[in-house]
Amino acid sequence: MYFQDFPNFLYDFEFTKNKRDALVLTDITRNIRFRRDVLANITVYDEYDVKDGETPEIVAEKIYGNAEYHWIIMLVNERFDYRADWVLSIPRLEEFVAAKYGAQADAIHHYEDSKGNIVHSTASGAVSVSNRQYEDLENEKKRRIKIVSPALIDTVLNNFKELL
Repeated sequence: MYFQDFPNFLYDFEFTKNKRDALVLTDITRNIRFRRDVLANITVYDEYDVKDGETPEIVAEKIYGNAEYHWIIMLVNERFDYRADWVLSIPRLEEFVAAKYGAQADAIHHYEDSKGNIVHSTASGAVSVSNRQYEDLENEKKRRIKIVSPALIDTVLNNFKELL
């Protein structure tokens, strides 16, 4: 759905030494971002807490009734890397922590004070945060996302087409 309105172009290439060929390709080099004024108008957004295991497609289906609008959710939230920018399910997070830290998953990552500020281990009231806890906190920061109100989805789609 995201690329369906992108322009096509003819790509001419040498297939073999004596034969040339051409393919019709979609120009995916178009790097489309929503207009700053649309993104800046925060009143058009609702907030949504991604539930464990939900993908952008599941959220789009829930909110807009169309899983193909997953790209809108990703772009509005300025999340461009599906793997690194989206909240991981609990099992995937555990796999990630195990792969990244191995036997050091429960080792100390850093220390925090009662306000959540990173402090030296000798600071008064310093509490250790393990690698596992740190990655869990980072993952949880990705859980709350912005959602364009379903009433405005046609406006967003029209803006997108205008940018092409």
